[in-house]
Order: sequence, then C-alpha cells, then structure tokens
Amino acid sequence: MAELKRLSESRDLTRIERIGAHSHIRGLGLDSSMEARDASEGMVGQLPARRGAGLILQLIRQGKIAGRAVLIAGQPGTGKTALAMGIAKSLGAETPFASVAASELFSLDLSKTEALTQAFRRAIGVRIKEEAEIIEGEVVEISVDRPLSASSAGGSSGAPSGATTVGKSGRLTLKTTDMETVYELGGKMIEALGKEKVQSGDVIALDKASGKVTKLGRSIGRSRDYDAVGPHTKFVKCPDGELQKRKEVVHCVTLHEIDVINSRTQGFLALFTGDTGEIRAEVREQIDTKVAEWREEGKAEIVPGVLFIDEVHMLDIECFSFLNRALENDMAPILVIATNRGITSIRGTNYRSPHGIPPDFLDRLLIITTQPYTEDEIRKILDIRCNEEDVELSADAKVLLTKIGVETSLRYAIHLINSAALACQKRKGKVVEMEDISRVYQLFLDVKRSTQYLMEYQSQYMFSEVSGEADRGDAMQS
Repeated sequence: MAELKRLSESRDLTRIERIGAHSHIRGLGLDSSMEARDASEGMVGQLPARRGAGLILQLIRQGKIAGRAVLIAGQPGTGKTALAMGIAKSLGAETPFASVAASELFSLDLSKTEALTQAFRRAIGVRIKEEAEIIEGEVVEISVDRPLSASSAGGSSGAPSGATTVGKSGRLTLKTTDMETVYELGGKMIEALGKEKVQSGDVIALDKASGKVTKLGRSIGRSRDYDAVGPHTKFVKCPDGELQKRKEVVHCVTLHEIDVINSRTQGFLALFTGDTGEIRAEVREQIDTKVAEWREEGKAEIVPGVLFIDEVHMLDIECFSFLNRALENDMAPILVIATNRGITSIRGTNYRSPHGIPPDFLDRLLIITTQPYTEDEIRKILDIRCNEEDVELSADAKVLLTKIGVETSLRYAIHLINSAALACQKRKGKVVEMEDISRVYQLFLDVKRSTQYLMEYQSQYMFSEVSGEADRGDAMQS
C-alpha cells in the first residue's frame, strides 16, 4: 500500500499540465452505432449536433472525399469549440488537425492567402512508407574485449558500461526460436547498447542502416530469473523465424512541414524557429508532383485531416473567395468553421448575410447547430469541471453554482469553481460550501450586473455615450 502511495506521489510530481477550457474533452461521446450518449468523454447534451459531428468524423476517417466544409453555429457558450475538440481527440494522433482563429490571419506578417494556404497544408498529412533491414532477436550474451589501455584487459560478459569505447570490440549473441548467431561489434554499436542498458534476456531490434538500437522488452523465458521486477518492465515473446528481417517503417508528416524543409536553407530547423515566411508557389508545385509520384509508386498515401477556423465571421470577402477556390482542390482537407453571429455584415462589404458568410460559400456548408444547455446539463458540465480541476463541492454549493450558471452564463459559473476553491483554502476548509460561492459571486461581476453598474454610474465614466432615462432604457434592452 505504501509502495502504491509513493508511486502515485511520483506521478503527481512528474506530470506537469495546465487545465484549459476544454481539457476535459476526450472525444465526441458516441457509442458503436454512432449514437450520442447523454454524458460521455467530457461531452454533455447537444445530442443532434454530436450525431452530426460523428457522421463528419466517419467522412474524415474514410479519407476519400476532399473539400467538404462544415459550419458549427450557435449562441456563445453552447459548446461549438468543444465539438471541434471532440472531433480532434476522436481522430487520433495520425490524422492532422490544424486550428486557427480567423483574426490571426490579419495579425501575421504573411499575406492572408499565404496564411490560409499554410493552414490548409498543415491539415494534410503524408504517410511515407519505406522498408528497413533490421535484426531482431533475444540477447543471449554480450562480451566486450577491452584494449590494454582501458581499466582492465580481456573480455567481460554482461551489459557494456562506463569505460571509453575507443578501440573496443566485442561480440553479441542473438537468437530466435529457430536460430542463433554471433555478431562482431564495433565501438559505436557497443556504446549504443550501453546507452539502452541492454543485457542478457532482453529482446532488441537493430536497424542495420542507422545502427539504432531499440529495446523491445524482456523475454518471457527469463521472467522467472528475478523475484521482483519494476512496474515498467515489459515481457515479450522471443521472436521467431530469421534474425534479419525487412520491415516497413511509416513516417507521418504534413505537406506544410515538407514545404518548410524544402524552402529554407536551414531545412527542418525552420520548423522549430517558426520563421517559415512566404513559400514560393514553384516549391509547392514541385512537392505536389513528387508526392503524386510517391502515391503512384505506393511509397506514400495522403491523409486528409481537419482545418478548424474559429470565429469565422472575422474573415473578409477576399478570404471567403480564396476558401471557395481552395475547397475545389483534390488535396483539400475537411474544413470545420464555427461562429456565434446571427445575421451580420460580411467583413469588407456593406452587405448583410447569415453568420457574416457570403451566400455562395454558405451553399457549400453542412450546418450543425448547437442549442442552449438545460439546467440539468449545466449541472453535469459543472460536475465534470469540478473533477477536472480537482475541486470538491458540497451538494448545496453545486445547487447554487448551477443556479448561477442558468441565470448568468455557463462560462461565468465555470470561472467561479477555482475562485471558490481558493476562498475555501483561505478559511482552511476542505469542501467548497455555499458561503465560498457567495463570496466570489460578490467579488466578481457577471455581464448583466456589470452592465447594470455601468448604467447607474455612467455619468462618472469618461466618454459616456448614454444620457437620459430614455437612452438608458434603450441600451438596457439592446
């Protein structure tokens, strides 16, 4: 029991993470038949929207249809970004997911179309396949012959360690269930084996081209050699067949990463510096041609991902015209956009349109709508956030916080959780009570109370535009 406690404490110490607004989202919360559960994987409510997102998810996974666009529209605080995050988590690590805010495009040094092009190509993956020769087997013995200049001469068995590898030589005996072979070792290979702490009984894989050593685990046949092993020890079967094998190695990169590597003198280092700059169209054309050749030869396959653009109403008419054309490309990703605007002006024009999106672009979209959360759904979401933030609330405090979420907004209620926990710590309590919620509710105003305060004291503020009782009433209604 004490060992388990020490292990959990060490995990808490080594895990460094920040809790974000959507860090509790684990997926879309769908079952095997793509039906949405009431509350699952951090998602609560919005059943029709989640079912629609599930169908989009299947479309993305098939990867056969390019250039589809989805609009997630709804009031503020109804889970639009959470839906997009759920799609991203459900896709897994291999499917590219690029996310940008529409306002970012106007604050970059790049042109708007270049920034959108780079975002599009970040959302398109290339799975490159290559064959590598590897030696895979169970280590029977490692013997290292040290020169006279080293600490001791002659051979020694076991894992190579400590001493200088210059002038070293040795032998490595590997076996499978069908054969056993002795390999001569040089200094670099001995050093690589020493870094991996390889010893007799380990199952390893050696890459012949690069000399990379990968420790796959301990052989099951040696599991009884020790009375106790560490929690991270992995037991694997002794490989069968030939020691030397040809294995297919798969590398996943995005088209944007290939663009950057080929357009900058410092190559892949430009990916880390972030200084990508404008990439010439000729470079992209050459890369597209090369990738097409790899596809025909079976060396690579395209993985269409997802590009998520939040607050899409901030894009102007030029950006929408570019998106119209970009979606017709056969290498386009699935485009998911979100907005909380109703009928408003299209940026860059005097025309008004639903969601601030031109009608010709709206016609391309599959539209998913989100609805305001019910009181029961707000309570469930607050429970999930309390678990995520590791805050314990009493039953009365949960009821009060839910009521605040209904009367003000869900976002405001979520903000109060951590603030109330700090107020609880100040009075040296362990469970957040109603008094803690009430205290932070009085300290931090929501939008309605803040607006009311401004209306009452507007004459004392600078550049106040509201004057008189009539204007005050009009402003309150708006």
